[in-house]
Amino acid sequence: MVGDAKGTITEVNKSEVEEIKPSSLSTMPEGLPKLLGPDRMRDLMTFLLTPPPSMPRDGPANRPKPRPAAEVAAALAGAPTPAEPTRKIKVVLVAGPKDHGPGEHDYPAWRKSWSELLSADDKTEVAAAWEWPSETDFKTADAMVFFQHGSWDDRKAAQIDAFLARGGGLVYVHWAIDGGKNGRDFARRIGLAGMGAVGFRHGPALLEARPGSNHPVMRNIKKLDLVDETYWKMVGDLPDDRVLATGVEDGAPRPQLWSVEHGKGRVFVSIPGHYSWTFDDPLFRVVLLRAIAWTAHEPVDRYNMLVWPGANLAR
Repeated sequence: MVGDAKGTITEVNKSEVEEIKPSSLSTMPEGLPKLLGPDRMRDLMTFLLTPPPSMPRDGPANRPKPRPAAEVAAALAGAPTPAEPTRKIKVVLVAGPKDHGPGEHDYPAWRKSWSELLSADDKTEVAAAWEWPSETDFKTADAMVFFQHGSWDDRKAAQIDAFLARGGGLVYVHWAIDGGKNGRDFARRIGLAGMGAVGFRHGPALLEARPGSNHPVMRNIKKLDLVDETYWKMVGDLPDDRVLATGVEDGAPRPQLWSVEHGKGRVFVSIPGHYSWTFDDPLFRVVLLRAIAWTAHEPVDRYNMLVWPGANLAR
């Protein structure tokens, strides 16, 4: 099969081929860079030369089945056309030392892969923090995402309270909700928090959206089936109307996704996030990317194009 610069393919029998040699001219159409323009040419070369951001595949052998693309597209349906205007925002990703085995609680790998993912959005400045944001981050960030082993004290409380008071957004993933001996004070900011031992289970988890909820993060998502770790037996007082999705544990529905608001400040919590593969699940990405945008007071669809690169999709 011989291709030319016009995209025409000619089939030739092998028996008729006397010699094969490379063409002196590229088969890329002449003038393509000018035709595409600098922005689209950059997108094309980025796609061709850069591996998509994804988490390491070093976890347990029973990786979940790839998510059908149609299911993801159904969740994304309903985005405004044309898209709502967005502004330039700063997102801080807060990680810490890895504290579990392969494929679990890989905070450093998440910070690296999601820094690359979010940076693909031209209007998002991504900053990385280790264990706790800097003073500059608290002054300049629009949203902060915590994925590490959480901790809490009076100094952190004062910084978080000031951040929320000015309208900042906070996203907590999985064990970031641990407040240790100060869990009850932490829960007053985020709804529910770990304080000592919590109930937990690893394995298949079916999260069901709270009936009647119209939260923008959960648009079109009635169920979210994952293989991850659930938590319950946390401390705090979370109103029922702030619960976004529950999973049944010990015979009762337990909050697994929720949001709270403090004045202008917004908080979103996701208990799923134990396994690295969860961050490559495109439907979980829909939820988490929407949550980041929502806490930053941005349209929840601003990151829709970031759902797909490197995601675990069925072919």
